[in-house]
Amino acid sequence: MAILENKIQLIRKDEWQNIALVGPVKLPIKQGEFEATFKWYSWTAVNKNQTKGQVVESVQSMNLAFGQQSSVLVYGDFGNDDDALIRMHSICHTGDIFGSQRCDCGYQLHESMKMIVEHGCGAIFYLADHEGRGIGLFSKSLAYLLQEEAYDTVEANHALGFEDDTRSYDDAIRVLQALRIKPVTLITNNPKKLAALQASGLLADGHIPLWGGLTETNAHYLQTKVQKSGHIGEVQKLTV
Repeated sequence: MAILENKIQLIRKDEWQNIALVGPVKLPIKQGEFEATFKWYSWTAVNKNQTKGQVVESVQSMNLAFGQQSSVLVYGDFGNDDDALIRMHSICHTGDIFGSQRCDCGYQLHESMKMIVEHGCGAIFYLADHEGRGIGLFSKSLAYLLQEEAYDTVEANHALGFEDDTRSYDDAIRVLQALRIKPVTLITNNPKKLAALQASGLLADGHIPLWGGLTETNAHYLQTKVQKSGHIGEVQKLTV
């Protein structure tokens, strides 16, 4: 119990809940020729009155396998280095795991990992409740069916009764603030992510865009990001 309690940090979420941040865990990673060792953390919401010991004791009854928990990969001296890159990456079951070419999510995830290692310091926040821009995996599968009938990503979400983008970065920012107090540089094309970091006071000047992974099957998806979701920058020609 003492071993685990020493690896848990309780972060205030609101008047009812805390965020239990667990880690770091040494995580060696190999993807093709890319190899690096990260420090891995995971987090979940818990009752604000629970102690660290009570959090550990309640894990068996929390049914965590039936939900999803977010996590963060940290590289280098993240708490102290003056210059750190971060990416707030929304989970994409199809792109990140299966390598789907309907989107550029897998490309962005793996390219961000390489960029952070080459830079020497940074973190990737992997946000588990962001599937399909916040609509969930099952709803995303329905949206994909509509996209096969010529709906774009925004139109498909609207047709299912969702907003274009319902994602929140509040919990990830709280975890970021617990791990680092110095400014960061965000890897993103998404102005909503920039605005969320700017509001927290942790964003350094500027950002690093990340366009790439363009294919015949995701060109329209990338066009929609720029034209309807306000993503910053231009994709190379947006045609293949």
